[in-house]
Amino acid sequence: MEGITFRAWRGPHYVTLAELLVRLGGFGLGLRWRVECDEEWDLTAELARRSAGDGMDTLTLLSLVAPGVQLIDAEARGFAEGALVVVLAEVDSSLWDVRAADGRVLDELRRQFPDAVTLRRDA
Repeated sequence: MEGITFRAWRGPHYVTLAELLVRLGGFGLGLRWRVECDEEWDLTAELARRSAGDGMDTLTLLSLVAPGVQLIDAEARGFAEGALVVVLAEVDSSLWDVRAADGRVLDELRRQFPDAVTLRRDA
């Protein structure tokens, strides 16, 4: 999978997981998600519970993290028909690393976040 990275903070605005899910558009709608977080609190416990097995659908994940939940060192992995197709990694609450099997997803995010740079393959 190819990837990009970009700043999570846009001036005083933080790009949340919910916002990124919405920005995936139709690509993200049919995915099943598994989320891992380094933090431990009520929401992250619920995310872990719902990530078990085949994970949760996009709308369930969106309902849990909207409107303004900020996670630190979290990774959301999206699957289509059991295959990993996208990874959204929140890095230290300051960067987003996004990997996707479909380059069009990255192209669209590059358009939305012009400061995005390509992730090194070993990143």
